[in-house]
Amino acid sequence: MTTENIIRDVPKVLLHDHLDGGLRPETIIALAEEQGYDKLPTKEPTALAEWFHRGANKGSLVEYLQGFEHTCAVMQSIGALERVAYEMMEDMKNDGVCYVETRFAPVFHTQNGLYYEDSVNAVLKGLKRGRQDFGVGYGLIICGMRNMKNTLDFAELAVNFRNKGVVGFDLAGEEGGYPPKKHIEAFQFIQRANFNITIHAGEAFGKESIWQAIQWCDAHRIGHATHLMEDLIYDNDGNVVGFGELAQYILDKRIPLEICLLSNVHTGAVDKLENHPFGTLFREKFRVTINTDDRLMSDTTMTNEFLLATKHFNLTLDDVEKITINAMKSAFIHYDERLYYIYNIIKPGYQKIKDKLLSLKNLSTENEETFPKL
Repeated sequence: MTTENIIRDVPKVLLHDHLDGGLRPETIIALAEEQGYDKLPTKEPTALAEWFHRGANKGSLVEYLQGFEHTCAVMQSIGALERVAYEMMEDMKNDGVCYVETRFAPVFHTQNGLYYEDSVNAVLKGLKRGRQDFGVGYGLIICGMRNMKNTLDFAELAVNFRNKGVVGFDLAGEEGGYPPKKHIEAFQFIQRANFNITIHAGEAFGKESIWQAIQWCDAHRIGHATHLMEDLIYDNDGNVVGFGELAQYILDKRIPLEICLLSNVHTGAVDKLENHPFGTLFREKFRVTINTDDRLMSDTTMTNEFLLATKHFNLTLDDVEKITINAMKSAFIHYDERLYYIYNIIKPGYQKIKDKLLSLKNLSTENEETFPKL
């Protein structure tokens, strides 16, 4: 068994994945044909995928987001939204993901007259069919956009669908010039409804964005949080020797961090993978999770993200299991549901792989070094 096979086979939990950032190239082309959308740069699937990857990998969040013009353009009908959600669930199954929280912004799916409720219902229908066919659990997160003023509408929309598969509310989009506290009314509504909040913060802006997300908006999870490193205290050799008040609070309160390795390189949040703060934050016992962000744009999967983490940060199989359990603990579904996944799916799944690896090792008396070291 290769390391890649092991990671693909073990159960994984994905908390930060954008529905409109993970379409199959073939689906984009087919939906564009159906809807008469003629602005795609190419109609050849491989070339289209490469176009998205090149456009995303420019070290700029603004440029990274430009590819969504095309994906959102073909997600303007009930059938298209249902199809994309259903195919995402199949992709999760093939990637070994046992539970996924996907997110999308209904405001971007009204060009052909859909109401916000129509788009949410369509996505939920696709997710439900996907769970029935592929056995993957799910939750849907509704995004408000930080550069728009109508985020309260989407906070209310999220709460209205809370018993139908929507599990939380998110604030997404370009950070610079759009601080979380400008949307305080939406977050106060979510708080009064006893609902769940995650916020993109500290990706393209400093630690102040993270502080606002937590202290003004009461975020239960933070998306990306790469700039949290600004609140760690280092000695002259670059070793962490302490924490600022924000980092200490996040550590003490076990606030989950939705880390997206490749995406952060592509948007310029970090310059290269080996300098990503994930390694430090994991060693210092922050509750980090590993995620894909936008699978199409970054040409990635959960298997790939964990492979990169094992390569650059020396994760063991036990570490991968710990991060997966951390992610499940941090999911926005109910407590008893989280326990079910941990004790009936995740732990047995990892034990099965460990037993298999031990059996293979015992059978090999001459080439033990050929077995993967996680």
